[in-house]
Amino acid sequence: MASLSYASAAKIAAREMRSSRGKFFFVILSIAIGVAALTGVRGFSSSFRGALLTRARSIMAGDLAARMFQQITPDQQKGLDEIASEGVEITPVTELLSMASSPKTLDPLLISLKAVDPTKYPFYGKVDLESSDALSKVLGDDTVVVADDLLIRLHLKLGDQLTVGSKNFRIASVVTNEPDRLSGNFAAGPRVLISRTGLDASGLLAPGSHSGQRYLFKVPPPRNGAPISEIRVADLKSRLEKILPESQVTDYRETNPALTQGLDRATSLLSLMSLVALVLGAIGVAMAMRAHLQQRLDTIAIMKSLGARSGQIIKIYLLQTLLLGILGGLIGVALGIGVQLAFPYLLARLINAQTDVHLQVRTVLTGLGAGVLTTMLFTLPPLLDIRSVRPILILRRSVEDSDDPFTTAIRKKITKNLAQIGAALLILIGLALIAITLSDSAMVGAVFSVGLVVVLAVLLAASSGLLAGLRFFLSRTRLHLPSSLRHGLANLYRPGNPSAALLAAVGMGVMQIMTVYLVQQAVVQELHMSSAPDLPNVFMIDITTDEIDGVRKLLVAQPGVTIAPEMLPVVSSRIVAIDDVPASEVKLKNFPRRMLQTISLTWSATPPPGTKTVAGTWWAADSTALQVAVAKRQADRLGVKVGSTITFAAQDKEIVATVAALIEADGQHAYSRAEFILPQPVLAALPVVWYGGVHVDPARVEGLQRALYKAYPTVTVINVAAALETVRNVVIQITYVIQFLAAFSIFAGIVILASSIAGTRYRRIREVVVMKTLGATRSRIATVFSIEFAVLGLVAGLVGVSFANLIARTLLRRLSIDYHFEWTWTLGALIGTALLAIITGWAASHRILGQKPLEVLREE
Repeated sequence: MASLSYASAAKIAAREMRSSRGKFFFVILSIAIGVAALTGVRGFSSSFRGALLTRARSIMAGDLAARMFQQITPDQQKGLDEIASEGVEITPVTELLSMASSPKTLDPLLISLKAVDPTKYPFYGKVDLESSDALSKVLGDDTVVVADDLLIRLHLKLGDQLTVGSKNFRIASVVTNEPDRLSGNFAAGPRVLISRTGLDASGLLAPGSHSGQRYLFKVPPPRNGAPISEIRVADLKSRLEKILPESQVTDYRETNPALTQGLDRATSLLSLMSLVALVLGAIGVAMAMRAHLQQRLDTIAIMKSLGARSGQIIKIYLLQTLLLGILGGLIGVALGIGVQLAFPYLLARLINAQTDVHLQVRTVLTGLGAGVLTTMLFTLPPLLDIRSVRPILILRRSVEDSDDPFTTAIRKKITKNLAQIGAALLILIGLALIAITLSDSAMVGAVFSVGLVVVLAVLLAASSGLLAGLRFFLSRTRLHLPSSLRHGLANLYRPGNPSAALLAAVGMGVMQIMTVYLVQQAVVQELHMSSAPDLPNVFMIDITTDEIDGVRKLLVAQPGVTIAPEMLPVVSSRIVAIDDVPASEVKLKNFPRRMLQTISLTWSATPPPGTKTVAGTWWAADSTALQVAVAKRQADRLGVKVGSTITFAAQDKEIVATVAALIEADGQHAYSRAEFILPQPVLAALPVVWYGGVHVDPARVEGLQRALYKAYPTVTVINVAAALETVRNVVIQITYVIQFLAAFSIFAGIVILASSIAGTRYRRIREVVVMKTLGATRSRIATVFSIEFAVLGLVAGLVGVSFANLIARTLLRRLSIDYHFEWTWTLGALIGTALLAIITGWAASHRILGQKPLEVLREE
C-alpha cells in the first residue's frame, strides 16, 4: 500500500467521525467538560484571588510595611531612595504617645498620635470619617482627626481646639475606621490622626526620638494591567530586610492570621480543583476512546487485510484523536469562559465583592493545551494496541478476547511491548508538566503525577481483587442465587468486559470528587469558626488586678455585649538569654534587639481560645514546671524551637523556662497577642496588668466606652469592630467562593463519570443480540444490566470513598485542620455512585433493548 499522506489520513479520520457522531459524543463531552472546569475554575479563582489580595492590601494600607523604633540612618535612607527610584511609592507613618488637652479645660489626656501624609496615605483602602469626606480634604497643617472616645473624655465637639505639643489644632472630623487599624499599634489612649507637617509644628518629634515609625510601600503594577506579582513583593521584602535589619518587615499576606490562612487554604483548594478537573477529564477521554477503538477492531483488521500498515492506521486514529481533542477543547474553552463570566453574577447575591474578571490568555491556552495534551496522552496505549491487531481477528473474533484478569493482561502487554512502557512514561511526564503549569510548583507537579500513578495502580489492584473475590463468591453460591442476580454479577468479569479498568476509572473519579468535597467542607468549617459573628471586636488595656472583677461585671451587664469577656493577664518582663546565650549576642531574624527588653508574659492552664499547638505538647492543667509556649512567628525570629531554653527576668526574679510548645493564634481573641504563655504558678506573686476582649454590637460601642470611662477612667478601650468586620467579610467571601467552585467541579466530575460509564454501551449491543437470540426477554435483560450497573457503582464507590478519606485526612493534616470522618456523606456517596451508574448506564443503553437481532447480525 502506498504511503498515506496526512491530508488523506485526516480525510479518513473526519469521514469516520461524521459517520459515528454518537460514539464520539462521549469523547467530546469528556474533553469539553474537563477543559470547561479547568478554564472556568482556574480563570475565576485567579480573578477572585486578585480581588482578595487587594482587600488584604487595604488591611495593611500597602503592599509591605516596615516597623522601626528609631530614626532611620543615612545609609538606610539611601537604600530606600534607591527603591523609590524604581517606582515603588513610600510613605512613613509615625506613631507615638503624647499628651493632649483642650484650651477650655486644660485637662491633660494621654493620646495615641498617628502622623501620616494625607496625600499618599493610605495606598489601599480608605480612612472612614463620620463626615464621609476624604482624609486629604480634612487633614491639613492645622487640623486633626480624632476618635470619638477623645470627644467623650475631653467633652469636646467638632470644630473645637485640641492642644498637641506646643500647637493648637482644630478637630476637623471623627475617624471611624482606618484600613491599617489591625496592623498599627494598640497603644493606650484615644487615637489622633495628624499630618506630618502638623507633627513637625507640634515640636513633639525631636532628633533621635524613639517613636514608632512604620514605612508603607506600594509596588507599581505591571503596565499590562495584570495583578502585582507576589514574587515582586517577596523580592522587595527580602531587600528591605537587608536594608533595615532592625525592623519588622511584613507583607500584605501577614496582616491578619485568619485572612492569611483563608487565602492560603483557598489557593491550595483552588489548585486542587484545577488538577482534579484535569484528571477527571483525562479519565473520561481514556474510557471513551478505549471503547471507541475496541469497536473499530474489525475495521482495523479489514484495513490490514487490504495491505494497510500499522503506522498508517495509527496515523489515521492519531489525527482523529487530535481533531477530537481540539474540538472538545474549543467547546470547553467557550464553556469555561462563559462560566468564568457567569460566576460573579451568580455570587453577587451571596457576597458583596466586586470581582473584575479578566479573560487571561494564559488560562485559555492552558485549558486548551491541557485538554488536547491529555487526550493525546491517554489514547496512546489503545492506539499502540493497533499494532497487535491481526487480520485473522475477523474470523476469530468470538474467541479473541482474553480471559485473563485485567492486571495480568496489562502485565503481559507491558512485558511484550516496550512501546507501552514508553507511553506510560510519556503520560507521567505530560501530567507532571501540566500539574507544574497549573500549580506553579515543580514539587507539586512531581508529587501529583507520581501520586496519581501510585493511586491508579492501587485502584487497579483493589478493583481486580474485588472482582476476584466476587468470582470466588459466585463459585460457592452459584446454585443458591436467582439466575438474574447470578448473570448480572457474572457480567462484571465476562471476557472482554473492561470491568477492572472501568472500576478503577470510576473509583478514581469518585475519589477525586469526594476528596474535593471533604477537604472544602473541613476548610469552610474552619473558616466559619474564624469568622464567627461573636468574636471579640472591642479590646481593653491597662486594667489593674483591683479593677478586673468590676470590669467583668460591668461588661456582662452592658447592653450589646453578646459573649462573656475574655481576660488576659500580662506580666512585664524581658529576655536576658536564649539557650544560655546572652540577649546581647543572640542572632535575631528581623527583630529589633531592644524589643527583648519589653516582653509580655501570660499564663494559661490549657491552650487559650483561638490558639493551636503546632509543635510540641501543652503541659498538664496543674503543672508547676518551668515551661513556656511561644508563638511560632516569634520563635522563628528568636531562633528557638521545642526544647530550647529562654531566660526571662521579671522584677527581681529570673525564670529559666523550657520551650514546651509552639503555637499559632487566629488573631481573633484576646490571647492572640500573647506570645509567651507559662503555667500560672510560675508567674505567681508578680505584678499583673490585665487586657480584655469582648464582642459588642458595633452600634453600642460608644455606650460601652462611656460606661467604662465613667466607672474606670484609666482603662483604654480599643474599638476595632469595623476593621474586624472587614476581615470577617473577606473570609466569608472566601468560603462562598470555595463552596461554589467546589460544587461546580463536583458537578463537572459527575458529568464526566457519567459519560465514562455511558461509553460502554457499544460493547453491550452484541451481548443483547445473543441473549435475545437465546430467548431472553427485555425485562430479564434489563434486570441483568441493572444489577451489573448497581454493583459496578457500589464497588467503584467503595474503593473511591475509601481512598478519598485517606487522602483528605492527609491533606487536612498538612493544612493543620482537624479531620472528621463523615459517615453521612460517605454512605451518600456510595448510594449516589450506584444510582449514577444505573441512571447513566440505562440512559445510554436503553435503546439497544429495542434493536432486533437481525439488524445487528447483518452488520457483521
